Amino acid sequence: MLSRLTLGLFAAVGIAAALPAQAQSLKIAISAEATSADPHYHKNTANEALAAHVYEMLIGRDANMNLVPRLATSWKNTDDLTWEIKLRDGVKFSNGKPFTSEDVLFTICRTLNNKTNISDSYATFTKLFADVQTPDAHTVIIKTREPLPVMPQELARSLSIIWNGIVPHGKLSFDPEHGCGVTGPWPTNADFNNGKDAIGTGPYVQKSWTKGTGVELQRNEGYWGTKPAWKEVKMVPVPNAGPRLTGLLSGDFDVVENPAARDLQRLKDNPKFGYVATPSTRLVFFQPDVARSPSPFVKAADGKNPLQDVRVRRAISMAIDRKTIDARIMDGLATPAYQFMPDGMFGGMAKAPEIKYDPEGAKKLLAEAGYPNGFELTVSGTNDRYINDGQIMQAVAQYLSRVGIKTNVDAMTASIYFPKRAKREFSFSLGGWPSEVGEASGLFQLWVVSTDAPKSFGTSNYGGYSNPAFDKLYIPGSVTVDPAKRRALYEQATKIALDDLALIPLHFESSIWAFRKGLTYEGRRDQFTLAMSVKEAK
Repeated sequence: MLSRLTLGLFAAVGIAAALPAQAQSLKIAISAEATSADPHYHKNTANEALAAHVYEMLIGRDANMNLVPRLATSWKNTDDLTWEIKLRDGVKFSNGKPFTSEDVLFTICRTLNNKTNISDSYATFTKLFADVQTPDAHTVIIKTREPLPVMPQELARSLSIIWNGIVPHGKLSFDPEHGCGVTGPWPTNADFNNGKDAIGTGPYVQKSWTKGTGVELQRNEGYWGTKPAWKEVKMVPVPNAGPRLTGLLSGDFDVVENPAARDLQRLKDNPKFGYVATPSTRLVFFQPDVARSPSPFVKAADGKNPLQDVRVRRAISMAIDRKTIDARIMDGLATPAYQFMPDGMFGGMAKAPEIKYDPEGAKKLLAEAGYPNGFELTVSGTNDRYINDGQIMQAVAQYLSRVGIKTNVDAMTASIYFPKRAKREFSFSLGGWPSEVGEASGLFQLWVVSTDAPKSFGTSNYGGYSNPAFDKLYIPGSVTVDPAKRRALYEQATKIALDDLALIPLHFESSIWAFRKGLTYEGRRDQFTLAMSVKEAK
């Protein structure tokens, strides 16, 4: 499905006279603001895209999400539990200090001692490590507690490397429970936000980060790789699509992310501007609270939580007209989702059967479940994180109300919403997650498997879903090295989670970037807006 969405549409014609290379400023309007400049604070796209300017992973991803060497030049399994990683020589941090294996060890330890993060987003990965050794300055050996087949993919999305000198320490060793040799306080979220500890190896240096105002970046002149074209970059949060486009048309911005799809024709007809639309793997879904009865934002005549009945969850799914939401709200630039990952992805179904819009069938299921007169429900979510998220929730509320579920909408900014969701304050919440590792394991580990924090399972399972039959397939699959066997286990687990509607899938997003004449943008499937991806047209 997604492959047919690939648009690659450019409407810009003509080439503006180029300014001298590497001497320009760039101003970008972003739709979703980072909630922190701390690269280990909360795993979401806006935060990770900001971090990618200042920090780097051991392994990178290109625009199509293929793995590429970054701070590591090679990686290999020496046995099922051991990974040997060779580091790039000659790399320096923005303060001029050399990058070594100690920085990798320190970064891993910091994720396991980070008290100011949200929901252990990054420790979910590093908790799987049994040992980390640094035999020399350019070698890291990681031993995992169980086989971790997707180690390279995880290293490409979960470990932004920070400098070990930001806090005092003695000899570093992998002993996270006792501080790994760190003698002072661990850096906090605030220490990165104010720039004190914002020291990375990336192509840019964080000049300032102010919530609500944006981030200012300055090119890292000592960067080891290809230096970006832009000396100064400012990324400004503009949550509403209309003002973002107005800013582009008036010359206030050079690039804007996610203009409204309905406005693309205006750009197409104007030779002064261009755009690119790129499909992503991001699933937008709803997460029902199935663990608690009663649940805080569900009211039923019997005093119970109707969301615990799978018939009610199926009724909700059937009551939503995904195709109309795609056509009218997403302007055709989304793919209705009938499973948790794009069709054919590793561990999913080759082609998921359509979830048909069937309001009458939904009413019958509600009556079967004992709710012929419906119940009351609040849909909670963001109004500045996912494309058209506020409109989506309003539309879903209308669909549910038509089948007898009196539905309220509580939309809020991401910075307020995510901490509340992590505390399980909602009953029916909006979520979004990309299949970054290229298989079912990424979403299943965080959102679907039964919560077991010490094993990094279910750390985003805010709905409390738990099915032993699913766990018996997914958990062995997550440590199965043989790809064919792992795929088979994941496919069976996918069917169970779909039948149960552990999550209610809605659609897969596409991302759009618009830009002024004389520029191009390489659209990315991971939805990152990167200054490094903006180039002068040739």
